[in-house]
Amino acid sequence: MNNIKLIIGASGQIGTELTLYLRQIHGNSSVIASDIREGNIELMQSGSFELLDATDKNSIKTIIEKYHVSEVYLMAAMLSVTAEEHPKKAWDLNMNSLLHILELAKEGMVKKVFWPSSIAVFGKSTPHINTPQKTIMEPTTVYGISKLAGERWCAYYKNKYNVDIRSIRYPGIISWKTKPGGGTTDYAVEIYHKALSKGSYDCFLAKDTRLPMMYMDDAVAATVKLMSADLPKTYISYNISAINFTPNEIAKSIQLHIPNFEISYSPDFRQEIADSWPESINDSQAKKDWNWKPVFSLEKMTTIMLESLEKRNVKR
Repeated sequence: MNNIKLIIGASGQIGTELTLYLRQIHGNSSVIASDIREGNIELMQSGSFELLDATDKNSIKTIIEKYHVSEVYLMAAMLSVTAEEHPKKAWDLNMNSLLHILELAKEGMVKKVFWPSSIAVFGKSTPHINTPQKTIMEPTTVYGISKLAGERWCAYYKNKYNVDIRSIRYPGIISWKTKPGGGTTDYAVEIYHKALSKGSYDCFLAKDTRLPMMYMDDAVAATVKLMSADLPKTYISYNISAINFTPNEIAKSIQLHIPNFEISYSPDFRQEIADSWPESINDSQAKKDWNWKPVFSLEKMTTIMLESLEKRNVKR
């Protein structure tokens, strides 16, 4: 029998590209997409899709039984900015969806689970430079609090019930295929769109705000590699690192392609969130345990982003 994978939150920024990549590797019929809303045309036409509320355990169970699912990728979440606007709703979605999947795994319904954490688990008291795998974590956002609590629940189910649950602390993710979903690092996607459509961008973060970032292809590759790795017996939500930059640095990389591009700065409430996060990440544990290695630099990413968006008719 095929190893059937269920992606919950498949219409989101990471979920879309993860689903398409897994279908390319394992075949369309082996990867079931699900979300509370339909995804883009490519996602919907490439394989099976189920409308699903990630907070509805019985509906999740029904889909798992229908397709004989053995792996679940729980990508559904309310991100940092949106979660601050709807804290109770964010907590319910981010925590209940995880607990449902952990319970189903405990009951033997699925064999392996991927659940993404985030650099949002860190806080102002965390070392901001080369942030260690194990360190002080005092998140100040609803999103970060939910991710830190989620990590502890994952460790509990791994230790107590031997649930095979795997996690990555994603940095900011950059992609041209799907729009970002309400995160503090969304500026690094918006800036490419505005560079082509307007020739200028007013950034909601300050000029020298340095944050860890990653091109989508690296994030997807890391996720797939982690899920196939032979890992230590203890649960680890892995730091992974690729690139880090400031709004000023990404603007300069764009100006190499669009010399007249202009950027201005109008920091808003998202600045406080960004200031609580690391500037760079130590991912030596991931490199040691499953040979993690990123591919994309800022320059390479900028070239691909601008070329791909231009082909999609985002006007220069």
